[in-house]
Amino acid sequence: MQEGELTEDMAVKPNNNYAKAKNELRLMLESMQQNYSFSFKWLRLFYMYGKGQNPKSLFSQLEHALCRNDEEFNMSGGEQVRDFLPVEKVAAYIVKAALQTEVNGVINVSSNKPITVKQFIENYLLEKQKNIQLNLGVYPYPDFEPREFWGNNHKLLSIPG
Repeated sequence: MQEGELTEDMAVKPNNNYAKAKNELRLMLESMQQNYSFSFKWLRLFYMYGKGQNPKSLFSQLEHALCRNDEEFNMSGGEQVRDFLPVEKVAAYIVKAALQTEVNGVINVSSNKPITVKQFIENYLLEKQKNIQLNLGVYPYPDFEPREFWGNNHKLLSIPG
């Protein structure tokens, strides 16, 4: 539930069992480096979008509405700030990180370009030359995540190659 730019060296504060379990796994793997020599990368993925996404995700719902030629798309107010990356770019970053040994530990896989959800959708519609009326404010903002956060990707961009 941290707001703003998230860096790899920030203390994590998991607030649900899933996040706690992921963090415990990361800590266990990090501690194994004391007894075993291996290159450890913990990639922290931000908001991916593209083919193969969960059908309940915002992007998938928007794509389905466009395919059905819906006139309207219901969503929240859209003022949440996120960090979006196309899945193809995420995959390329994963490969790049995995194939090297110089940059290790927690690595944010992010764009470092905060954008509101509303602006992201408007940009996407413009790029695809699609029109659909955005019904803002139909859904409440989720209370299980902060309103504004994005990833600092300086460590990611420092990976050679």
